[in-house]
Amino acid sequence: MRLAPDDPLISGYRRFRQDVWPARAESYARLAKRGQKPSTAVVACSDARLDPQAIFDAEPGELFVIRTVAGLEFAVRILRVRTLVLLGHADCDGIHAMLRGPLRHAPDFLMPWMDIAEPVMWPMPEAEPGECFEAKVEDAVIGLSLANLRGFPWIASAEKSGALRLRAFKLHLGQGVLSECDTGREA
Repeated sequence: MRLAPDDPLISGYRRFRQDVWPARAESYARLAKRGQKPSTAVVACSDARLDPQAIFDAEPGELFVIRTVAGLEFAVRILRVRTLVLLGHADCDGIHAMLRGPLRHAPDFLMPWMDIAEPVMWPMPEAEPGECFEAKVEDAVIGLSLANLRGFPWIASAEKSGALRLRAFKLHLGQGVLSECDTGREA
C-alpha cells in the first residue's frame, strides 16, 4: 500500500517530526527509556472533541488516558468514521508484563486482557539476528489486535464495503519514528 501524499494522518505525523520532535527528542528518549510513570489516570469519553492532554495542559507521559470500549462501536456505527487506526507502540508495558510479570498484581482486568494476546507467543515469533524478541511480540500483538477488530461483524462489513479503512501503526517513542505495520515503512 502506498502512502497518499495528502493523507492527513501522515501529514500530521510529518508536522510532528518536523516541528515538535526536534525540540523534544531528548525528552521523548528519556520517556521511552524510563517507561511510563504517570501520576494521573483520566477516564474520558471517546468524543473526538475531548482531548485530556490539551485540557490539562499535560506533557507526554503525565496522563494515562482511558477511553471507553463503547466508543469504538459509536465511532464506526454512529459517527461512520472512514478510518480506524490501531496505534501500538514499542516498549509496551503490557507486553513487558505479559512476558516478565507481574500480572498477578492485576488479576481482574489486565491479566484476562493480556491472556487474549498470549497466543501470539506460541509458536514463539522468531527474531532475526540483532532483533529484539519483545519487539517481535509487540508486532504480533498489533497484528492480533487488528484481526480481533475485524472480528466485529460491523467492522468487517464496513471494511468489506469500502466504507471503513483499518490501519495499524507502531510508534517508537524513543526515536520518534512511526511505522505502518502492514508495510513496515516509516511514515
